[in-house]
Amino acid sequence: MRKITLAALGAAALFLAAPAVAQDKTGWPQSLTIGTASQGGTYFIYGNGLANFISEKLGVNASAEVTGGPVQNATLVQTGDHQIGLVTMGPAYEAWTGKSELAPGVEHTDLRALFPMYQTPFQVVALKSSGIKDVKDLAGKRVAVGPAGGTAATYWPRFFEVLEVKPVVSYAGANDATSQVKDGLIDAFAFAAGVPISAFAQIAAENPVNIFSFTKEQQKAVLDKMPELAEFQIPGGLYQGFPDPQDTVSLWNFAVAHKDMPESLAYEIVKLVMENNDRMKQIHSTASETVPGHVDRNSFLPYHPGAVRYFEEKGIQIPDNLKG
Repeated sequence: MRKITLAALGAAALFLAAPAVAQDKTGWPQSLTIGTASQGGTYFIYGNGLANFISEKLGVNASAEVTGGPVQNATLVQTGDHQIGLVTMGPAYEAWTGKSELAPGVEHTDLRALFPMYQTPFQVVALKSSGIKDVKDLAGKRVAVGPAGGTAATYWPRFFEVLEVKPVVSYAGANDATSQVKDGLIDAFAFAAGVPISAFAQIAAENPVNIFSFTKEQQKAVLDKMPELAEFQIPGGLYQGFPDPQDTVSLWNFAVAHKDMPESLAYEIVKLVMENNDRMKQIHSTASETVPGHVDRNSFLPYHPGAVRYFEEKGIQIPDNLKG
């Protein structure tokens, strides 16, 4: 009688288990694209790090792509051109309800939430020599507001309207805009990104600058008009020469996917991100907020079934109206 060793039994077990693993990846794409934003912004850093992490751990060739930001990302996921997009919830809500500036009238109902990322606060940088140190000082000045279609480009003009400030607005990515500030081509750069914003940190390290947000009165006026925003205090010490915290407003960011992403892939991506916060914080410090406890920061966008399965396995109940 042939002797069956423990090693042989182990090999047989592995062989029998192999089809289950393969079955779990049925329908997975060989590659996927993550829509981010301009170089020098937090989305670009976060999205590239996330793509590398997915490629390394899940065996899918993931890559990040420079885009105009959340408004464009929502549409690229809706159309299926990108499999994952990074979005702030203000532009995402407008896309969901058919009020996107990029695709007006098109309800982006194929979007599904994957996981919470972090909050995006709003800040302004100008050379100290300009004398600009308050939003009111931007009246009549040349002000870049990030790339067209991004969160900053969407909201800063609205802030200016609420606060009755009329600058000359232009559009540029984070690195380009800070270069334009340094070269005197524009007077200020009003942006929105997870802090610290790398482009702000670089210009502050190389030049005497003013970095500011809103006064308490300005903050209240903006919040009264835009309930999707939240109060936020930017910690002191993030930028060279700015030891004190600053009051501003913020929007939550989420990673979203198309509803047709395989459930098992969405599940594994959410699990990877939610269970490896130390690795995510190595990508960008804002990922300290990329945790399951912030799932409730989404109040309208249905979660992908794979995300629902993961969170409910962890004891986090997703409301029925948010199950996609």
